Amino acid sequence: METSRLENRMPCQKELVNGGRQQEEHAAVAAAKQVRFSSSAGGEHSPDREHEHEQDGEIQKQIGPQLKLLPLNDQIRELQTIIRDKSTSRGDFVFCADRLIRLVVEEGLNQLPYSECTVTTPTGHKYEGVKFEKGNCGVSIMRSGEAMEQGLRDCCRSIRIGKILIQSDEETQKAKVFYAKFPPDISRRKVLLMYPILSTGNTVIEAVRVLTEHGLQAKHIILLSLFSTPHGARSIIEEFPEITILTTEVHPVAPTHFGQRYFGTD
Repeated sequence: METSRLENRMPCQKELVNGGRQQEEHAAVAAAKQVRFSSSAGGEHSPDREHEHEQDGEIQKQIGPQLKLLPLNDQIRELQTIIRDKSTSRGDFVFCADRLIRLVVEEGLNQLPYSECTVTTPTGHKYEGVKFEKGNCGVSIMRSGEAMEQGLRDCCRSIRIGKILIQSDEETQKAKVFYAKFPPDISRRKVLLMYPILSTGNTVIEAVRVLTEHGLQAKHIILLSLFSTPHGARSIIEEFPEITILTTEVHPVAPTHFGQRYFGTD
């Protein structure tokens, strides 16, 4: 009987006050943990984001359809921010750069030709799918382009990768080829040309010239880049109108410190 009375008694004023404080604390914690979802996840379009999309669209119109931008979302914007931040540690820089590289490589693979195929599942059913057409390879422009090689190998384990070393002449400031090594049948392949930062575009132009001298058509080259300036992208496409440029951002100021930070030579 005594236990029943204790269970059914009314809460005292002190308990009501403490309970109210706990509810307020829980509500505050819950509010602090709320995150802002991007517009692609059903959130509202912010004026800044809409302005960025308008700018991207205007840049693509000015440069042409050969310039392709990854759809901007909060994940990509965060990676861009961390890479540009001068206070970012080298460990965080490399980690975020590798993530951004992987996103660019994955989208670059979408630009390559596929063919339809039919496979048999373990349950004996037929599945209509697709597969890569043979004849793809990667080419990295040394040294910063080598940062993108592992991301490509993570997606295509057996893909062949060539290399080009281009440096600016100290006297003339013109890009000069010092080394080039490609698969022997490079002229018959689709090439993913890797160079993370497009500033003036001169290095890439020289690299594409070398590839075309080996019999490769510019329309079979997809340039994978993380950041580009409008001038750099425009210069490349004016020189080679059939090339495709894939990047995450076109901005007047490119993070030219990328190679030094990534390889720890800054």
